[in-house]
Amino acid sequence: MKVLVINAGSSSLKYQLFEMPEGKVLAKGLCECIGIEGGTVTHKRPGKDDYKIQTPLDNHEAALGWVLKLLTDAELGVIADISEIEAVGHRIAHGGEKLRESCLIDDEVINYLESIVPINPLHGPPAIAGMRGCRNLMAGVPMVGVFDTSFHSTMPEKAYIYPIPYELYEQKSIRRYGFHGTSHRYVAHKVAECMGKDIKDLKIITCHLGNGSSITAIDGGKVVDTTMGFTPQEGILMGTRSGSVDPTIVTYLQSQGMTADEVEKMLNKQSGLLGVSGKSSDARVVCDAAAAGDKRAQLALQILYYGIKKYIGAFTAAMNGLDVLVFTAGIGENDRDLRAIVCRDMDYLGIALDEEVNKTVARGTNADLSAAGARVRTWVIPTDEEYMIAQDTARLAK
Repeated sequence: MKVLVINAGSSSLKYQLFEMPEGKVLAKGLCECIGIEGGTVTHKRPGKDDYKIQTPLDNHEAALGWVLKLLTDAELGVIADISEIEAVGHRIAHGGEKLRESCLIDDEVINYLESIVPINPLHGPPAIAGMRGCRNLMAGVPMVGVFDTSFHSTMPEKAYIYPIPYELYEQKSIRRYGFHGTSHRYVAHKVAECMGKDIKDLKIITCHLGNGSSITAIDGGKVVDTTMGFTPQEGILMGTRSGSVDPTIVTYLQSQGMTADEVEKMLNKQSGLLGVSGKSSDARVVCDAAAAGDKRAQLALQILYYGIKKYIGAFTAAMNGLDVLVFTAGIGENDRDLRAIVCRDMDYLGIALDEEVNKTVARGTNADLSAAGARVRTWVIPTDEEYMIAQDTARLAK
């Protein structure tokens, strides 16, 4: 079964075409600058040269038109006809209160997603545009929505209800939702598979660390708690996001003349690694600056390391133990220094790294980084959200 996976952003659209159930990637690519000047489409096929073209992309449907054109092109394509695509999977950041599992997309689902745009203003509209574009261009092909929030729907009330007037949850759906759930689900199941264990027998903490970062506690395959909350803003310091801060900072800044939009922009786009270091939101740039002696870059990294350690300790307490610690995503998979520093002085929890393995592990591989005799096993597992979306899509489309 050929499954097309779509991840629509505000001005971008990523795609991958899978052969399922093998999980073989036939082609993938990226459409950029949708709706703005400088539209670009990059198309990649294993073992072939990349193809890149600059072209106006007026909307997400136009971008999808290019995707389908390239996939079926006589020279650049990998299939002869669109009809070979048997299902389409959409990555959707927010499923709200109602959509707690991956599901087939119909009018009712799209209408519900439109109704929760007020609590998902950044990611909701482009995802809906991607779904509508696919329905127009691929009528009759089953589509599946896979929600970043759904894996976190097993959290107990004590973890997802905020200590504010309860009516705000009842009337406005203000609660902790959690994000990156597709990634956390993938790496948790993958590490159990790598260890030859049943996930129901494991207490796992997964650290999805990238430009956006979140940490999740998973007990017996079910989420107990996670760092991101009502929005992806909560939790640890990120590339441009502040993570958790005293909420009175918001009202104080507004009392000093900043508008709500200005404060939101500051917390979401001007904070985190960028805000503290003054250098960049890119962890690699900040690490280089820190190594060169830049004090603010060093401080930004220290805040990040400290925040990760705190949540590992808190989530271990929440689960009454820990069996496996997993690092994943761009920073988690590639920053060996971060892994070493976070795991240092954690022997009281049973966490200890084999420093040599940590330094030499090949990128893109699943690896046990644990020191000999460590009670808690520490792994690096490359995430593959698109494959997980393809799996759900193939299963539900059948």
